[in-house]
Amino acid sequence: MSIPELLVSDGFITSDDKRRIKDLSAQTNTSFIKVALTYGYISRKNYERILINANYKIEEIRDQPFDVEVLKKIELRFADDRLALPLRIEKNKVVVIMADPSDELFLDFIRVTYSLEPQVIVASDLDILWLSHKLIGEKYVKSAVYELLNNDAESSAIVTFTSPQLISLFVLIAVVAIGLMVNFKNTSILINVLLSSFFLVAIIFKLFLALVGSRFELHQAVTKEELALINEDDLPIYTILLPVYKEDKLIKKLIWNLQSLDYPREKLDIKLVIEEDDDKTLNAVRNLDFPAIFEVIVVPFHMPKTKPKACNYALHFARGRYLTIYDAEDIPDTDQLKKVIALFNKLPENYICIQSALNYFNRNENFLTRMFTLEYSYWFDYMLPGLDTLDIPIPLGGTSNHFKIEHLIELGAWDPFNVTEDADLGVRAYAKGYKVAIVNSTTYEEANNEPINWIRQRSRWIKGYMQTYLVHMRNPFKLIKKLGWKGFIGFSFFVGATPLTFLVYPLLLAIFIAYLIFDFSGIRSLFPDWVLFMSIFNLMVGNILMIYVNMMAVFKRRYYELILFAIANPVYWLMHSIAAYMGLYELIVKPFYWQKTNHGISKVNNPVNVVK
Repeated sequence: MSIPELLVSDGFITSDDKRRIKDLSAQTNTSFIKVALTYGYISRKNYERILINANYKIEEIRDQPFDVEVLKKIELRFADDRLALPLRIEKNKVVVIMADPSDELFLDFIRVTYSLEPQVIVASDLDILWLSHKLIGEKYVKSAVYELLNNDAESSAIVTFTSPQLISLFVLIAVVAIGLMVNFKNTSILINVLLSSFFLVAIIFKLFLALVGSRFELHQAVTKEELALINEDDLPIYTILLPVYKEDKLIKKLIWNLQSLDYPREKLDIKLVIEEDDDKTLNAVRNLDFPAIFEVIVVPFHMPKTKPKACNYALHFARGRYLTIYDAEDIPDTDQLKKVIALFNKLPENYICIQSALNYFNRNENFLTRMFTLEYSYWFDYMLPGLDTLDIPIPLGGTSNHFKIEHLIELGAWDPFNVTEDADLGVRAYAKGYKVAIVNSTTYEEANNEPINWIRQRSRWIKGYMQTYLVHMRNPFKLIKKLGWKGFIGFSFFVGATPLTFLVYPLLLAIFIAYLIFDFSGIRSLFPDWVLFMSIFNLMVGNILMIYVNMMAVFKRRYYELILFAIANPVYWLMHSIAAYMGLYELIVKPFYWQKTNHGISKVNNPVNVVK
């Protein structure tokens, strides 16, 4: 009896389920059992029970010997789709591993390809996927790493500092050093004035963006009436990438969050992207005792070990017309995918990406989560809409950005050497004439509630902004031609100035403390009163304006309980400065290192009630 018939006879699926699975199997060119497992018709635990009841022995295969010449005759996509792989020829038979030993299509492929009969070893689908990607995924992982570099080397962050940039940097350092030696006082005054003025101008620019973005509710909103007009039969296949690394504790929550999406199940192409060495997450999937709606993709080991590399690898197996990325702890609004489709249908063709807002479900957990929520609220509700309204390059967030896949591939996808790959991709898209829109939909994440974990995460973000700025500023004149003056200035102030502001902040604060609080005579003798007054004015006004921007952020989402926490922004900025200096150090010594953020540490256990 075949596996589909066993599933029905043992009562795990109905005859109608069997028919739907067969139809979907034909549409996707994948095996019956893969559809059953990845579209939530049966759990892996129950499938193991069926095999055991049918007297099949499920064997451990990771250490099985293999023949490279045998593997050369099978394509990874086919092995992945059939959950089967030939390993070697032994005793005039082809030893094959299969999740479904009754898959006649694969058995016939073996007979035709090798002119030999197959000898079947039954194994777990996850073990087969792991071994298949490890053994024959080399060309895909190399493409994931080097595709952008080979086709658009100027946009790759594999080189952190170009020779002209290094020369310019050392010349600047030399000029400053000579100035300090020749006339220490006047050079110090000039540096102080420039830094404090830059700090204030950068803050004023962010305030201007926030004020422009405050009118966003008048634009690009998808209404309930528009959603009601959507015909589900006309909806396209939607790919969702879920790149995870050692997120075993969040797998069950992830499945729960995905099940709430209002989108036809058979039109979801969900990929759980796992690194080859991540046995924790793979075993968490293996041990699930209920059905899951996702397909597992195992990324073979290759440096750099980054999220964009994993996403590039999974992109080779995507089937959708549109694609988005969610992190393991994300809770998107249930209607988000439909809103994106509706908005794409309204927008001109040159809009290739739609960014959803990000916010936090554990915003009131502690001081850090409250400050994080204030920051994300003004960032996604005001700043990015401001950039969108002014037609300035939008640095995308790390999750919930929805792409047209054909254009994502055209752009070279994500840069595996850039640790804020989506910010970089937003700039590259703009440079080629494409546009990014913001949709009135939110994805809720887990706000980082531990200071050390927060600093690690933020140092990676700031380092990535530095990387992105260095990459695109390799030829400033060429960048001006691509972005125009408005885009160039916006990019410089938003991406370039953000890390520099955090680096400058503690220096200005130190002068403020030394002058006003400790009344150091050395400070007074070094700087005239007008310089000190100017520095303190710029620092205080800059902080006041950022407090105001943070206070603005709570009104759109009615988080009124967070208003007073905006006053603590100067303390929060000091944490940013620590992260900025850590990011600067890493940019120099290990630019591609991906600081892992620990998730699932929040004590808020029931965040689902925030979903609209």
